[in-house]
Amino acid sequence: MLAPARDGLAAEGSAPPSPPAKTSGAPHARIVITQDPRATDAYKPHAEHVQQMVRRGLTLLTRQPDEAAAWSSLVKHNDIVGIKVHSAPGPDSGTRPAVVAALVEGLLAAKIPSTNIIVWDRQRADLRRAGYFELAARYGIRVEGAVNAGFDESTFYSPDRPILGALVFGDVEFERKGEAVGRRSFVSSLLSRQITKLITVTPLLNHNSVGVLGHLYSLAMGSVDNILRFENDVFRLNTAVPEIYALPSLSDRVVLNVTDALICQYQGEQVPMLHYATPLNELHFSKDPVALDTHSLLELERVRTSMTGKATRPHTLTNQLELLQNASLLELGVSDPKRIDIERVEP
Repeated sequence: MLAPARDGLAAEGSAPPSPPAKTSGAPHARIVITQDPRATDAYKPHAEHVQQMVRRGLTLLTRQPDEAAAWSSLVKHNDIVGIKVHSAPGPDSGTRPAVVAALVEGLLAAKIPSTNIIVWDRQRADLRRAGYFELAARYGIRVEGAVNAGFDESTFYSPDRPILGALVFGDVEFERKGEAVGRRSFVSSLLSRQITKLITVTPLLNHNSVGVLGHLYSLAMGSVDNILRFENDVFRLNTAVPEIYALPSLSDRVVLNVTDALICQYQGEQVPMLHYATPLNELHFSKDPVALDTHSLLELERVRTSMTGKATRPHTLTNQLELLQNASLLELGVSDPKRIDIERVEP
């Protein structure tokens, strides 16, 4: 049986959602930024300072008196908590294990069983190369790949305009025959059948097509199969990412988004290029993924212009903002920078 649709969102297995009617209210999003110049040294995180930044960010974002109360406001003891990372660029340019370790320690201190914590990404091989298996062994938690866990054929994304995919090994319908084959993207069983609460942790890293490899892109493209049909077309990607994120088995489970801005890499995308990076020593916290991605896109532009003296061409930046504006139309969050309230906290 399909999950019921949220207001303005389609149930899984149905057509993608239509933009909701405009309302008179103008909602604001809130981002808490913690900063500590001691958080990194030679591009390597200092675990103790990162842990302190996570504690401050969580308590301020949730407006709770301490870290345990902050976690209790987000997850319950019987939840299966999935921490979605972006591991393909490795431990220096992708999500840094030190940030995830600080989150895991907070969850464990809040009495979430270690077996109920899953650090995951699209592929287990990327997680292994990035050092997450060592982290899992240290804390007794689980590590899993969305592709490795298999896909749920009853839960899928199918766009209004059928887009035929070039299926590859690992896709559900690879080597199947039929007129409808390749037109759907199936959600990983990890999300549809296991994880009940989601935390997304993404690096402050550029993406050549959509501008920033943010929370929307990371979760959407990490959770389903048959994604090559979107990756090669910016228009399709700008439409598909918000619509996939809006599926109830993804967006309804997200309780926290953290941007790992310890290092800002403004060129390179999936390839580690620390010569195109600079330490910011920041962590950004919000319950609004659209606001975080909007802020990250503008921050990347600021850093890139500062470091290279060259700003992104206006029409390119406009195209990159389109994905975020589409997400805002689906009521996934706020994409207008004027309605994003930022609170900065220093040590």
